[in-house]
Amino acid sequence: MSEAEPVPVPAPEAASAVLDALNATDSNGTEEVLNATAKFVATPEGTALAYGSLVFMALLPIFFGALRSVSCSKSKNAADMPETITSRDAARFPIIASCTLFGLYLFFKVFSQEYINLLLSVYFFVLGVLALSHTMSPLMSRIFPASFPNKQYQLLFTQGTGESKEEIVNYEFDTKNLVCLVISSVVGVWYVLKKHWIANNLFGLAFALNGVELLHLNNVSTGCILLGGLFVYDVFWVFGTNVMVTVAKSFEAPIKLVFPQDLLEKGLGASNFAMLGLGDIVIPGIFIALLLRFDVSLKKNSRTYFYSSFLAYIFGLGLTIFVMHTFKHAQPALLYLVPACVGFPVIVALFKGELTEMFSYESSEEVLPASPRLSTFPTVSGSPASLATSMDAVSMATGSSSTRRRRRLQPAAM
Repeated sequence: MSEAEPVPVPAPEAASAVLDALNATDSNGTEEVLNATAKFVATPEGTALAYGSLVFMALLPIFFGALRSVSCSKSKNAADMPETITSRDAARFPIIASCTLFGLYLFFKVFSQEYINLLLSVYFFVLGVLALSHTMSPLMSRIFPASFPNKQYQLLFTQGTGESKEEIVNYEFDTKNLVCLVISSVVGVWYVLKKHWIANNLFGLAFALNGVELLHLNNVSTGCILLGGLFVYDVFWVFGTNVMVTVAKSFEAPIKLVFPQDLLEKGLGASNFAMLGLGDIVIPGIFIALLLRFDVSLKKNSRTYFYSSFLAYIFGLGLTIFVMHTFKHAQPALLYLVPACVGFPVIVALFKGELTEMFSYESSEEVLPASPRLSTFPTVSGSPASLATSMDAVSMATGSSSTRRRRRLQPAAM
């Protein structure tokens, strides 16, 4: 068994449920980053195709999620407001992630894996449909002609009366959103019934893209705290125990990207997969997205820090695959990704004399004066696509929550 592990996305105490999911997600996915079944000896061509495809798929949500995070951060619409991760949240996340991971480990030891995964399938069906719908929304807005009859709808559910009346569910959506939901539901049914790797990847890519787009670090220092803490977390749970590997193997959910190493021999029915956990995509991805917003704030019409960190991610992931494939042993991907993604941009900043400027940059002040802080347990409120915003963060794994604020669905620019 050879695998590389992903890292969880940090979450504060309040919205810890949302980022908790990321924890579990990442941890699980991290360990399964790359898996070669002992019973099948993959050909060099099949292995190269699988690893190359995983790297390519990992780059898609980071690149497009980072671009969408800029539009998201500049949006005046409450529906597009991201969740902000503070240094306090980042410091607590490795602890929350560890508790979540060990809790899942005990859960699988005590209860039947079959029934647990059945519940997870239903849970991720809902989250996956919402996440994929939100991901498709901008594309659908471009595909439909201006003459398309786009009617507005609202689904409202409240409790109490008079002054004590409280909104529990408030969905605002239109015809285009319904089309996205229908298409996403078809993919969801396909996943639940067949557990096909293509359906798994569609949901996984949607979760990752939404995570990079909607989870914002407030500054570079917070990013370093988060990545540093998860660096230790990843190394400990992969090299120190078998907990992460056990959970990763037991957890059947679209929290990882997979690609068959025997595709050339068996076609779409292939079953020997190489895997990459979503945590290894989302965690570095939100840091890379932060650097893109920093590039934009400099107003120099360049993307130096974004491209340097993006290339660093490719280098780190490639190194992870190389080491794992060489030693045939599970590798904590963040062991290689964190030094690369943090080190490269810092070196560039030193050469350009902008290190102080980089660490003094505040993302929340630059583009989100009223950026919400993950400090309370959200309730279900918003449109289907925007609801995915909060739940997507959760999508990666275990608990779920959504923000209490009312959200209106608006197409986001890619």
